[in-house]
Amino acid sequence: MQTVSQIIPAADKPRRVARVFGHTPFLAWLLGAAAAVLLEHLLGETFAGLVGLSKVPVLFGLMILMSKPLLFPGALLYVAVIYLLPLLCVAGLLTRPANLVAAALLRFGPAFAVIVHLALFYGVLHFWADISGYRELTVKFTLIAVLLTLSLNLINGYMGEFSCSHPGFMALGAYGASTFTLTLFVNNPLFGKALLPGFLGPWLFPLGLVFGGLLASLGALLIAIPSFKTRGDYLAIISLAFLFIVKSLLENLPFLGGPRGMGGQPDYAGLPVVFAWTAMGVWIMNNYVRSTLGKSLNAIRDDEAAAEAMSVDTRHTKMTAFMFAAFWAGVAGGLFAHVMRFINPATFGVQRLAEMLAMVYFGGLNSVYGSIVGAVSLNLLGEALRPLELFKWIFIPLLLILVMIFRPTGLLAFREFDAVRLVRPLDRDSQGGAP
Repeated sequence: MQTVSQIIPAADKPRRVARVFGHTPFLAWLLGAAAAVLLEHLLGETFAGLVGLSKVPVLFGLMILMSKPLLFPGALLYVAVIYLLPLLCVAGLLTRPANLVAAALLRFGPAFAVIVHLALFYGVLHFWADISGYRELTVKFTLIAVLLTLSLNLINGYMGEFSCSHPGFMALGAYGASTFTLTLFVNNPLFGKALLPGFLGPWLFPLGLVFGGLLASLGALLIAIPSFKTRGDYLAIISLAFLFIVKSLLENLPFLGGPRGMGGQPDYAGLPVVFAWTAMGVWIMNNYVRSTLGKSLNAIRDDEAAAEAMSVDTRHTKMTAFMFAAFWAGVAGGLFAHVMRFINPATFGVQRLAEMLAMVYFGGLNSVYGSIVGAVSLNLLGEALRPLELFKWIFIPLLLILVMIFRPTGLLAFREFDAVRLVRPLDRDSQGGAP
């Protein structure tokens, strides 16, 4: 049995940690992560051999835990020495200089400070993913999942409806962008000889993504006009019917490959491209939900009759949000098609819908933070559980059941995302005594 003198120091440990890292800005954590990635590039293979691993762990040892449990202690030691130790040491040592640098960056304007932090974050992500092709592929899929989750959260979280049509929007974007690039820049059996020189492809690829997004928005318009006279379960049924219509239509169009699908997409979706589109999508959607239109969505979600009485054009607001969310789902579909370099209608079925809904409700409704956390955590968890094969679809639903019981709105629901606040210095002295 513990005495009072033993309990008090144990309870005080979180406070000590907060005192050490409470003034550590985001810039210092990024520099710590950069140091960890650099150390892995220099000593990763050597240290992995010393702790009994045949190669560098690709996902922080999580896959080793599932496939080779006896090697997990070595993987845990690898993560502690290569990642945690440099991260904490460098972040702690650079807290004061990083606060001064963050304050100096803000003097050039908030946008400049955010761009510098974003560039450093991309650099860390790029060099971490450069260790293996599997890491790079995982990062790409995770970034695409962030776009999909946030766009679905616009409808299911901010607007308060329950839509099941997002895989259909993703499919329209994927097929639209693929048709654009394969027709114009690639010689292929489906569309014949390319209409334009191949070197123009990477430069015009953004137009293909926009085309896919607009095609998805058109599909959203077709479903929005008849369905917004309904709400709740009825809208969910109509949107699910739309998903099956799109899937069946693609399976029965032979010039798009039919059930066999469409392959041979050019490799235009590198990590810089996917990261840039994801960052732009998060920024635009975050501005949208913080704008007057976003606040109108919240008002409609809370009480549509009261919002209409307060002069909110509910039909126009909901239709705009539906098409806007579908556009970004279509862009994500176009990126997905060019990362996979093969798509077929089965890719965009009910299982894809279940994954999207899981990420939204796990991370948190009405929250940009929640969408990012839900997409990243469930994607990494899905990859870590891949060695379990079908058993992972038992574990993940059980995890979701627990979240729904104890946190019905998700882990980080109803939290605004403020990039400027994220990059600000946390030391008062570096801010000139500002509170």
